[in-house]
Amino acid sequence: MDRIVRICELLNTAYGIQEFSPHNPPLDELVLTILSQNTTAANCHQAFASLRERFPTWDDVRIADEGEIARAIHSGGLSRIKSVRIKNILQEIHKTQGNLDLSWFEKTESKTISSYLLRFDGIGPKTAACVMLFSLGRPVLPVDTHIFRVSKRLGLIGARISAEKAHEMLQAIVPNELIYSFHINMVLHGRQVCNSRMPLCGICILKEECDYFAQLRA
Repeated sequence: MDRIVRICELLNTAYGIQEFSPHNPPLDELVLTILSQNTTAANCHQAFASLRERFPTWDDVRIADEGEIARAIHSGGLSRIKSVRIKNILQEIHKTQGNLDLSWFEKTESKTISSYLLRFDGIGPKTAACVMLFSLGRPVLPVDTHIFRVSKRLGLIGARISAEKAHEMLQAIVPNELIYSFHINMVLHGRQVCNSRMPLCGICILKEECDYFAQLRA
């Protein structure tokens, strides 16, 4: 059995098979992903709800004062930085296409969507991938800090590989039909077991597939 498939199956055994269901429209998912940076899921969703309550439309956010946006998303952390980023991206999208309607993504190839999003400052491979995976259900793999760390320890990617390159490498080896569950479960595993400072190798379901654990035993 292919190693990556074994890893996916072990993760599914531990955390369940994750079935895709659409999360948010593309622009909502884009803003939510920006808000998710360097904060908890709970704080991120609270900030998003507060932003939508304060500003009924994304055009309202686009023309709002950055300080007002920052106050609305304060619960998500780094509010000044994120407010500038969100406002700038909304302005750039509007400047590019004359509106903020990204519904055309639904009938557009993933490669074209990725190229479109990556042209904007503040949008990297992870953010673009999140929009495509969670909003559109496309088999595009976002690599967050947990997936990046766990993949290195497992030996799926090299120790010196950049986060940007990791997107390409992991996308190439994880079968499309397993990407959604792999992403969700790797994040859960990184949070609950393979944490950054004190990984719980003794109880890890992936330890027999892990280069890091093999080095500990050597």
